[in-house]
Amino acid sequence: MRCSSTLLFAVDCYGYRYYLANFSPNPTHQEQTVESPLAFSGVGLHSGAPVTMRLLPAPAGSGIVFRRTDLDNFEIPATGRNVAKVSYATSLMRQGVLISTTEHLLSALIGMGVDNVIVELDNLELPILDGSAKPYVEAFLAAGIRTLRPVDVREGDKFIGVYPGDGYSITYEIDFPAPIGNDTFSVDLETETYGAEIAAARTFGYKADEQKLRNMGLIRGAGPENAIILTSKGPENGPLRFSDEYVRHKVLDLIGDLALAGKRIQGKVFAMRAGHAMHTALVSRLIKDRSAWELAYAPVAKPEPIPNLAGATLGTPAFQGT
Repeated sequence: MRCSSTLLFAVDCYGYRYYLANFSPNPTHQEQTVESPLAFSGVGLHSGAPVTMRLLPAPAGSGIVFRRTDLDNFEIPATGRNVAKVSYATSLMRQGVLISTTEHLLSALIGMGVDNVIVELDNLELPILDGSAKPYVEAFLAAGIRTLRPVDVREGDKFIGVYPGDGYSITYEIDFPAPIGNDTFSVDLETETYGAEIAAARTFGYKADEQKLRNMGLIRGAGPENAIILTSKGPENGPLRFSDEYVRHKVLDLIGDLALAGKRIQGKVFAMRAGHAMHTALVSRLIKDRSAWELAYAPVAKPEPIPNLAGATLGTPAFQGT
């Protein structure tokens, strides 16, 4: 089976979509993962069954996740809601799938500051090793623990940064001269429809700047049919498609610029008074700083339906300039 590439969604391959997953939201706590895959084997303390286990580096924000390779890579996050039994050992269960005797490994991970890791094993119980957490600690120290750092670009009161999180969320704040002013818009492309929330937001410009830009060889194809033309009283060619169409268009631009990273971002993007130059500067920093991200994957979702751009489902009611 061949892999296929698209501009925004990067690589679809073998039923998975690959992403750049980025890190760490709190500068006082740099999230960490193991530097390289680690392998362990032995028998389960209670089951006596042989088991092979691997610890794989994972993106920040993903936490500790157990994966049963003998059961189609079924995953169980190490969280309280998945606790199944605590008689003589701590076991996790989700949808009838069991992971047993997790406490020694979990203790070593948290004790050594490893926040994010994928634990692959081919049986229901972790290997007991020497009955302590020491073999894990020795392996972590030998292989190394990687610090996952944030990536951001700052210029005066302008800012753009990427932080860990589920989905692909963007929060953008703009501050333009009147009649636009200050506005903020947030969207999560994993839970909200790009076609309905972002796609229809048009580019815009101030009529007072028109001649200057044309003299620079710019906007020669611009007109009321393809751009919002702003005067001091508001849009000359209203109504707007969204009451906050300007900031939504900045989000549209940002998504396109971040596509230049070659993968879809998985995480939270915050931008304040940014623009194309800062968007692409962030991409350049991501590409150069390989320690700040890892490849993550998620099942490929069904394509979203094409929205009816002439319909009434594009967003909040529009306003007209006063």
